[in-house]
Amino acid sequence: MHDRIHIFGVFQIPWLKGPRPVRVYVPPDTGAPPPVLYMFDGQNIFDDEPSHSGGWYLHHAARDLCAAGGTAPLIVGIDHGGIYRMRELSPFRMRQRGQAPHLVRWMVDELQPQIRRAFHVRHDLAGTAVGGSSLGGLAALYAHWHRPDVFGAALCMSPSFWVAREKMLKFVSERKNPLVSRLYLDAGGNEPRVRPATERMVKLLRSRGYGPDRMRWVFDPGAVHHESAWRRRAPEALAFLFG
Repeated sequence: MHDRIHIFGVFQIPWLKGPRPVRVYVPPDTGAPPPVLYMFDGQNIFDDEPSHSGGWYLHHAARDLCAAGGTAPLIVGIDHGGIYRMRELSPFRMRQRGQAPHLVRWMVDELQPQIRRAFHVRHDLAGTAVGGSSLGGLAALYAHWHRPDVFGAALCMSPSFWVAREKMLKFVSERKNPLVSRLYLDAGGNEPRVRPATERMVKLLRSRGYGPDRMRWVFDPGAVHHESAWRRRAPEALAFLFG
């Protein structure tokens, strides 16, 4: 068994500026098609390079999960656009119109079919997840609620719900729960804007029937808003979603 990371391709995403590398981690071959985890901020989720603030080493967490008898996902990392990141990962209009709807549409219509042609992966909802941290966590929950026919799970680390003010709460509350839905959310004790907004979202989700079998909420005392914290919590997140 072996695993690898490679550049799947460099794409020009409609409505978004600049070429966009997409990195793919292929887990060890166990003989069964793996689930797929689509991740925002692809340049940050694997090694320290090319991230400017250190990597998550998400592939290490996936490898360890597989070694422990769990199911490691194939991980698809979509690079962000640098100075355009906030606009790209925002589902709603703030200073400018958010472009997350365009990004999610491209993921569903263009990227996912290519991934399914290139790799022998699961096609079911429970085997198709979307994730990210900070603004990527906001975009991940949006993608799951916006396209519940595609994404059956969401990984939201330190999600920046506060950026959207009440809009994400309203977006979720106005829609039915996805038929297939598994959620991981977390926040650190030293994230003064992230924590209260995430706790409000968790409270809303619990009121809509999300119990511990469908949603994992992790509070990490003392943790800051940084890749090092997300790297530390990544094994628990993957184990809950795919273990």
